[in-house]
Amino acid sequence: DLIDDPPHGQISLLGFVVQNSRGEAIDPENELWREIRRDLMRIKWIDQDVLDLADQHPEMGVTRCEVLVGLCNLVHQVLVKENPYAFARDRILRLAQRHIEQSREVVSLFIDRFNPDKPLDNRHFEERTAALRLEIESEVDLEDARVLLNRLLDAVHATQRTNVALEERYALAMRLDPSILATPERSETPYGVYFVHGRSFDAFHVRFRDIARGGVRAVRPIGFEQHTREAERLFDEVYGLAFAQQLKNKDIPEGGAKAVILIEPGEPISRCFKAFGDSILDLITPEAATRSRVVDRFGHEELLYLGPDENITPDLIEWIVDRAKRRGYALPNSFMSSKPGAGINHKEYGVTSEGVTVFLDVALRAVGIYPTSTPFTVKLTGGPDGDVAGNEIRILHRDYGENARIVGIADGSGSAEDPDGLSHDELLRLVERSEPIAMFDRNLLGSRGRVVTIHEPDGFHLRNTLHNRIVADAFIPAGGRPRTIHEGNWKQYLQADGTPSSKVIVEGANLFLTPEAREELSRLGTLIFKDSSANKCGVICSSYEISASMVLSEAEFLEIKKEFVEDVLVKLRLLARREAELLLRERHRSPHVSLPEISIRLSKVMLKTSDAIEAALPSLPEHDLVMARELVVEHLPGALLEKAGPRIWERLPESYVRWIIAKTLAARIVYKEGLDFLDAVPASAVTGLAMQYLMQERETRRLRDEVLASDLPHRHRVADLLERGGTRAGLSD
Repeated sequence: DLIDDPPHGQISLLGFVVQNSRGEAIDPENELWREIRRDLMRIKWIDQDVLDLADQHPEMGVTRCEVLVGLCNLVHQVLVKENPYAFARDRILRLAQRHIEQSREVVSLFIDRFNPDKPLDNRHFEERTAALRLEIESEVDLEDARVLLNRLLDAVHATQRTNVALEERYALAMRLDPSILATPERSETPYGVYFVHGRSFDAFHVRFRDIARGGVRAVRPIGFEQHTREAERLFDEVYGLAFAQQLKNKDIPEGGAKAVILIEPGEPISRCFKAFGDSILDLITPEAATRSRVVDRFGHEELLYLGPDENITPDLIEWIVDRAKRRGYALPNSFMSSKPGAGINHKEYGVTSEGVTVFLDVALRAVGIYPTSTPFTVKLTGGPDGDVAGNEIRILHRDYGENARIVGIADGSGSAEDPDGLSHDELLRLVERSEPIAMFDRNLLGSRGRVVTIHEPDGFHLRNTLHNRIVADAFIPAGGRPRTIHEGNWKQYLQADGTPSSKVIVEGANLFLTPEAREELSRLGTLIFKDSSANKCGVICSSYEISASMVLSEAEFLEIKKEFVEDVLVKLRLLARREAELLLRERHRSPHVSLPEISIRLSKVMLKTSDAIEAALPSLPEHDLVMARELVVEHLPGALLEKAGPRIWERLPESYVRWIIAKTLAARIVYKEGLDFLDAVPASAVTGLAMQYLMQERETRRLRDEVLASDLPHRHRVADLLERGGTRAGLSD
C-alpha cells in the first residue's frame, strides 16, 4: 500500500506472510527467521550494491554483504591514492568477489569482533588475522587483490565501535582509528573519524579535537561520472574541510570538524541525512538498550557537535535534534546548531556574511578604497538564495549603499553580469524571495548587462568562468565547489596584461582556492583573506548557540533570543576585525610572506598556545584558576550570563569550560601582541607566561584608570599608550 505523505513523498506499507516448508507457525527464536525479519525491517535502508551482492552470494546474507561493501568503500579512500585505475571503486568490489572466500573471512572477523553476545577477544582476533594474512599471501595470486584484502583486514582492526549488531539501524556506521586513512598528503592525524555506509550514500565525519565543531554538508552530483570523481576524493574533501575548520576555530572552545554525505544522483537528501545522523547516534548515545548491542573498543564517551552546511535544511536540523532527544543523547539540543526556533539560523541572521564583510572592509581600505565614501565593485559566486552570498548582498547594501556595485554573480542556476552594477533592488528582491540569480528580471539590466541560465547556449561556460572573466575590485567566493581555482588553472584568473582580475579576494566559501593558487595570486599582488579567517563567524555563532543550549531550556532561550543574537553579532564583528587588522599588521612587518600563509601561522600559534594552556589548567593553583574562570564570563554573551547565572558553572561540561579559558586567553594575547610573542615559547612555559600576562593586564588596567582619573594634560594619550603596550612592557620588569 502507498500512502501520500506530503511534503515528504509516500509511505510504502509491505505485508508478508511467512511460514516454514510444512506450513507451521514459525518459532520467533528461530535463527533463520530472526535474520529474515531483520532484513525485511531494514530493506528500505539497504544499498542496491549490497542487495546485488547478496543475490550473487546468498550464503553470506544481507548483513555480511553490507559489511563487505562498506569496508570496500572505506578502503577505496586510501587505495585510490596509490593507484586510481587499479583501485577504482567498482574494481575493488569485483576483486573482493573474485576472492569471496577470503572476503567472507574478513567479514566474519568483523562480525565476531563486534558480536555483543560473545565478542571475539584480542588474542583470538590477532591469531585469526595473522592466519588469514598468511592465507592471502599463499592463495591469492593477483597483487592488487592481496593489497585489497590486507587493507580490508586493516580496516577491521581500525574499527573501534560499530552499530552492525543493531537490528533497526538505518545504515552501517563505524568509529575508526584515524590512522587507517593516513596518507603523505594528510599531514596531521585527526582525533576521530566516523564512516557511514548506507543506501545510496557514503559519509565521513572527521574531527581534530575531542571537543570539536563543524557543519554537515550533503553533496549530490548531477551525473554518475561526477559522482565517481567525488567518490574518489570524498575523504580528502572532509579532511580538508575539517582541517580548515580546525584553523578557523581558534576563537571558540571547540576544535575543527566536518561531515560530508556523498549521495548518488537523484537520491533524496532527506533519507540519506536521516540515515547518517541516526547511525552516528547509534555510536554515541548512552541509551542502555543501544549500548548493550554496541561493543566499544574505543573506551571513551564522546559528544559530537554538528552544524548545517550545504543542502541541510531547517526541517532536517529539527528532525535530528528531536531524534537525539528520543535516542537519549546526553545534550540533544547541542547536537546540531542553527535550529529554526531555539537557535540562531545562519541564513536568517547572516552571521557568516557579517564577518566576511568586516574582512572585506579592512581589505578594501588596505588597497586604498574607502568603501563608505568611495564606489567599489564586487563579483560573487553563490546565489541570492544562498546563505553567505544572499546575506552578503543584503549587508553590502546596508553598510555601503550604492557605493557597492555588484558586477557579477554566478550560482547553480546560471550567471548575471553588468559592468555598471546589477540592480540592488532586484538583487534584494531575489534575496527576500530566496530565488537564484537566473530569476533576475532582465528588464532591469543595463545596456551592457546579461543574464544567462545554465540551460541556454554557453550557459555552463559563462557560469563557470564568471569569477575569472569579470574584473572587479573584490571577489567574494560565497559558494561553489572546493578547488575551483587550483594550481592548474589559476592563470585563468589573470587579465590579458597578467594582472589578477581583482585586487582583493575574501573567501566566504571553504577551500574555493587551493594553497598553490593562493600563493601564486598573492605573489602577483592580490590581497587574499583565507577562508579559515574570513568566514569564521558562522562557526563562532554556532558555538555560542550551543553554549546556550547546554545551560538554558528552550523556553528560556526564546525569552532572551533577541538580546542574545544582538550580543553575538557584536562579538562576531569584533573578533573578525581583530583578526583582519592583526593579519595586516603582520603582513606590514613581513611583506615577503603572503597573507594566507600568515593566516595559517596565526591559527597554528593560537592553537598551540591554547593546547598548552588547556593541558596545564588542572594543575594550576586555586587563585590562578579563579582568575582564569573570569575569561569564561568574558567569552559568553551578556544576555546568556544574566539569564543562566550560576548554572553556567553547573551545566557546562568541565572540559568545555577548560577549552573556553584556553582559547579565550590565547586569542586575547595573540590578537594584542602579535604572532612572535608566543610563537617561540616552549609549550611547557606557555601557561606560566599566559597567567603572568593576565595578572599584568589587570595592573595595566588599574594604572590606565588612575591616569584617566587624574588631571594630567595628556592623560588620554598616556592611557592609550598604556592600553596598547603597557602589559607587555610590564612583563619585562
